[in-house]
Amino acid sequence: MMILHTVIILLISIYFSNVNGQRQGSDLDQRIQDVFYNLNTRGFDTIVDPEPENLPPTQAPQVLEESGGSCKCVPYWRCNNNNQLSQPTESRFYGEIDVRYNPESCQDVLDVCCKFENEVNVQQTQSPPQITGGPTEQQTTPKQCGVRNVGGIDFTLVGNTKSEAGFAEFPWTVALLSSHKECLCGGTLIHPQIILTGAHCVFNISQNDLIIRAGEWDTQTTKERLPHQERRVNTILTHNEFNPKSLANDIALLFLDQPFIMDQHINTVCLPPQGYVANNRDCFATGWGKDVFGKEGKYSVIMKKIELPMVQFNECQERLKNTRLGKRFLLHPSFVCAGGETNVDVCQGDGGGPLVCPTGNNRYIQVGAVAWGIACNLNIPGVYMNVAYFRDWIDYNVRNHGYDSSSYTV
Repeated sequence: MMILHTVIILLISIYFSNVNGQRQGSDLDQRIQDVFYNLNTRGFDTIVDPEPENLPPTQAPQVLEESGGSCKCVPYWRCNNNNQLSQPTESRFYGEIDVRYNPESCQDVLDVCCKFENEVNVQQTQSPPQITGGPTEQQTTPKQCGVRNVGGIDFTLVGNTKSEAGFAEFPWTVALLSSHKECLCGGTLIHPQIILTGAHCVFNISQNDLIIRAGEWDTQTTKERLPHQERRVNTILTHNEFNPKSLANDIALLFLDQPFIMDQHINTVCLPPQGYVANNRDCFATGWGKDVFGKEGKYSVIMKKIELPMVQFNECQERLKNTRLGKRFLLHPSFVCAGGETNVDVCQGDGGGPLVCPTGNNRYIQVGAVAWGIACNLNIPGVYMNVAYFRDWIDYNVRNHGYDSSSYTV
């Protein structure tokens, strides 16, 4: 009887020891999942395809009364330097665009109020000129990778208090949309027919459910002079060692059904060589993500740019250990870090979007893609997929699909 009693006590002790050990392990797993899952849910606000810009006869352009007389609200590229309606022209400077809401101004941020003496038929020419026929080889050949249009093209932004990027300022940034036009993630054009993004963005998603939009700027209008373009995805290639729990090896390539047509607002980014380490303090992350986490956060309508300093690997790992990840946390070498300054960060919805750093002569290389972070706008670095860690993998798979690396090589 005494022996049986001792055995029962021993079994109970072993049981509670195992439970406590499992609980400690599961606690760490839960802390990791809290970061890697809850802060990386896909999806931002739906990108609404506006109504066609060719207005029906029953819908005339908005007319405003100003001190100089009446004017009509038309896309900025329809108004010449004399503030009069004109036919579209090639690229030139169109003046200032105020992104602040003003009830007395035109309702669309890209509309300006233009005098209509010697009026050209506005209703017939609301849309930017469209390209007809299939793209030529010249149209799909990047001129030079990684060239930033500093401040954007066509116009200067005023009233931009939330770090809005200029139109076409970062021409390699693309949006990954669902077939219902919900914005899932960001991505980068590295070849006219290849997108670089995070594996977590396309995990368990069929290529038939994806649309890639390039040349986007304001997601709620189509009145940019150069229209955005959309392509379907033929093949999704994720890294075979991608870990959906820790997001290690968070990289994917999307091969498109046809190439994008290169233009001022659509071009490829440059990629760094294998093993490259960036030390810049003037890098940029771009996308349409939230400004803060949770229901209080609002998604950007206009593409935003966030200037961020790179944070070295060991420093980043130590700073992350001081968070709820705990002292046992080890940062995987497939990541790099940037940011870590209060109120300067990328947030939910920016996943897969590019982090680029300058190399001189106004050219940029992509050093990272948004992966995960601890909360948002806190004094903790954000974590990005390390592009240089995967350069050989990228080159191999690009060649294996019949393409070459010249479109993203400096």
